[in-house]
Amino acid sequence: MRIIPAIDIIDGKCVRLSKGDYDTKKIYNENPLEVAKEFQDHGIQYLHLVDLDGAKSKHIVNHKVLEQIATKTDLKIDFGGGLKTDEDLRIAFESGANQITGGSIAVKDPDTFLGWIKQHGSDKIILGADANNEKIAVSGWQEESDQELIPFIKAYQAKGISYVICTDISKDGMLQGPAFDLYQKILKETKTVTTEITGSGVQDFEHQIKLIASGGISTFDELPKLKEIGCEGVIIGKAIYENRISLKQLEGYILSL
Repeated sequence: MRIIPAIDIIDGKCVRLSKGDYDTKKIYNENPLEVAKEFQDHGIQYLHLVDLDGAKSKHIVNHKVLEQIATKTDLKIDFGGGLKTDEDLRIAFESGANQITGGSIAVKDPDTFLGWIKQHGSDKIILGADANNEKIAVSGWQEESDQELIPFIKAYQAKGISYVICTDISKDGMLQGPAFDLYQKILKETKTVTTEITGSGVQDFEHQIKLIASGGISTFDELPKLKEIGCEGVIIGKAIYENRISLKQLEGYILSL
């Protein structure tokens, strides 16, 4: 299971929100690059970078922060927030993103999002499936759609998506533990089986989405549980910034995998 710390950006600064509410903004560091370098110094290889200004304004805003981190660290960055057009996507990839996350666009403009999957491949495009009461939320979580979470994921799974980040908004930033039951349910209901003829005869193969858990992580002990459920990755934000989980603990965990 990949450990993926989060850096959320407003006005070029590293911040955290609670339940996606911009009024709860708390600034943790004026320099996101400094934070990213500290992650790398503790053996972390991945970063979830969110352009909260972009999510609010519906176009990419903080690409210079992305470029700075991408050029001055070796972190593999997935970038999201406000990506709505082919031009936004071009800027994100040219600024150094390894992957991009599309959430609102997958709901509001599926043709464009499917075009991105076709053009760049499922390894580069992550489906952002953020939900409240198992209903998909969009526009930086400012709006709730009428789409049900699991059918939404399954529809994109059928069209080639393999990576899915799922945040239970009710838990995000609350430090009360992740949505274990929800993740188990997603993995169970999206599991598919194909029958193939191999050299040793007919075999059944299980296929699973690469589910990345996000929201509510509060203690180190939750990480092995998420791995046991079958999550491919976990995004950790406020628990790091509030010193609930130390970078030293994460470094040791990564080395043990």
